[in-house]
Amino acid sequence: MMRSMYSAVAGLKSHQTRMDVIGNNIANVNTEAFKASSVRFSELMYQTLSNASGGNGAAGTGGVNAKQVGLGVNTASTTINITGAGSSETTGNPFDLKLSDSQTTNFFIVSDGTNRFFTRAGSFYVDGNGFLCMTSTGYTVQGWQVDPTTGEIRKDTVSPLQVMSPANQTSSSEATTKACVSGVLDKEDANLNSDGGYVMSLGIYDDLGYAYNAKFSVKPVAQPTAANGTQFTVTLTDILDSEGKSILGADANAIETKAKTIWGTNGAVTVTYDSNNGSFVSVDPVADGDTEKKTTTLKLEGLTTGYKNPADANTVSNFKNITVDFSLSMNKSNNGKSTLKIEKGDSLGDGTGKKLGAMTGLSVDQEGKIYGSYDNGNTELLGQIAVAQFANASGLEKVGNNCYQTTLNSGEFDGIGVEVNADGSTINSGELEMSNVDLSGQFTDMIVTQRGFQANSRVITVSDTLLEELINLKR
Repeated sequence: MMRSMYSAVAGLKSHQTRMDVIGNNIANVNTEAFKASSVRFSELMYQTLSNASGGNGAAGTGGVNAKQVGLGVNTASTTINITGAGSSETTGNPFDLKLSDSQTTNFFIVSDGTNRFFTRAGSFYVDGNGFLCMTSTGYTVQGWQVDPTTGEIRKDTVSPLQVMSPANQTSSSEATTKACVSGVLDKEDANLNSDGGYVMSLGIYDDLGYAYNAKFSVKPVAQPTAANGTQFTVTLTDILDSEGKSILGADANAIETKAKTIWGTNGAVTVTYDSNNGSFVSVDPVADGDTEKKTTTLKLEGLTTGYKNPADANTVSNFKNITVDFSLSMNKSNNGKSTLKIEKGDSLGDGTGKKLGAMTGLSVDQEGKIYGSYDNGNTELLGQIAVAQFANASGLEKVGNNCYQTTLNSGEFDGIGVEVNADGSTINSGELEMSNVDLSGQFTDMIVTQRGFQANSRVITVSDTLLEELINLKR
């Protein structure tokens, strides 16, 4: 009778443990990336009343089985359903990241500054120092940095991702190297025959990102020959800085002299169009290496801008030569209105040049690469989130705050990690992984656990009644 009571007590304790696990699962039904646990029972031990004996064929007797009485139940294990993915919750926050596994269970790598932990909870934010961190703990997200020489990801030991460092706040400027003239030039446009001619304006940048405005005047060539087609001169009249001051000189003579060294032999180029159909024929002088005679060059390299800083007459503005393409322009009737224009960049948008860019946003792609967007149109790679994989992910130990740490049975982390897409997995931005707790299953387990606990309590009650009857025998 005492054995039955102690067995029932062991049963109560084991079922209470199971109920504790169920209660924790239900409590975390809405916890981000929570992984449900389950309890497994095993027999505790047995008391052998008599050992088994073998049969004696000669004597005609058979064997006898051992007589054993069980002494209760034990909690054999608590198993984490760590490979079961929770459902997705769409948040729209670019730093809410969900791991979508293909073949292997992946984990984000985070650090408290001393120890590394692993998590499936991808709710991150950028802290005051520009580091990508967990919103719940402030642990920094670990990943790979960009090689400053190649601009590519260097897959080395993971380190904190400072996605908004002082160096990342701006994107380098670029000098304009290409321009394109397009549209229609109508010879009956009254502006062509005015003193100033038909005016075009080209916005350009130097290497330092300073903006300038090059002014051009288009006029017809007097008495063009039929052999040459219809011709027009395009004259560089000035280049102005952002304050509207000329960088070519202080007066008209200085500007004209400087323009001659920059744009053609006389500060102008001659553009020829076919007299029959108005299509572009050629430009003179021709840019070096242009066998089709469709481009010419604004020779700006070495252009000094001493007028920007009167104290230093040799201040250089870091210009690049600009190749100007005229092939998209035409000379046709357009009701006396010309639409000719000159724009930075070629027809594909290359060589436009850029100002110094200020960061306007951050984004994370499905490979975990983090990009910065800038107001000059640049997009730059800032780092990559690495993930950890383990031989036995279920062997990881929960340490709270949605984090795990390695154990002897999980396998060690090598300090480097892997790319999330190595096995076809992805990182989805703007989503979070929810808990994988199945409420219907938990409530069913709760009912079974309750009945098991109730039955064990009845065993204690009945055993107590039997003991009471035994004690009453002395009366």
